[in-house]
Amino acid sequence: MIDFGKLIDQLERRLQGPLPGPAAHEMMRAVPVGNKMPNFAHKTPPKSGSVLIVLYPDADRIIFPLIKRPDYSGMHSGQISFPGGKKEGEEDSVATALREGNEEIGIDISEVKVIGRLSNFFVIPSNFMVVPIVGYAERKPELVADPIEVARILHGDIESILPDEAMLKREIIAAKTYQMNAPHFSIDNEVVWGATAMMLNELRVILKEII
Repeated sequence: MIDFGKLIDQLERRLQGPLPGPAAHEMMRAVPVGNKMPNFAHKTPPKSGSVLIVLYPDADRIIFPLIKRPDYSGMHSGQISFPGGKKEGEEDSVATALREGNEEIGIDISEVKVIGRLSNFFVIPSNFMVVPIVGYAERKPELVADPIEVARILHGDIESILPDEAMLKREIIAAKTYQMNAPHFSIDNEVVWGATAMMLNELRVILKEII
């Protein structure tokens, strides 16, 4: 069993050093299959956004919440992501991540202590430059899914993603149109792929260094 307090102390120190970034991201990058290729040309600079990666203890497990987006006509319909979204006004990346965490999963931001961040990540389909903010809660928080933005909350287990066997691969249909060969994690009976899997793998690579 992983000691939660010790892990948080080690993780906070490790996040101050050089991050694996693209090397970790590329391990989970989905690749188009066949002749139908998505066109992600953008005419405007990327929008700024943040996601919240919050760890908390639950019995003998260390959990991180993810959300499943509702089905809609857009590129990210039904996908799994970290709580997060677009920067508002003069917010910094931490303020954005905490606000979105509160809005989407109801987490009390006073219970979250931020300990660092992962590498900036460019989400190509939606033209977002995302900052993954890492924090923790000392006890299991009460989470409530936003009824409009969140179909369900997933509960990922840190230990379950660490083994090499946790990195899976399958073909999926993205945006109900594009066939992709997608490395992914299976979390709470959902396929976690794309940008979320790539950011999660950076955390995974860091955790494997310190555990």
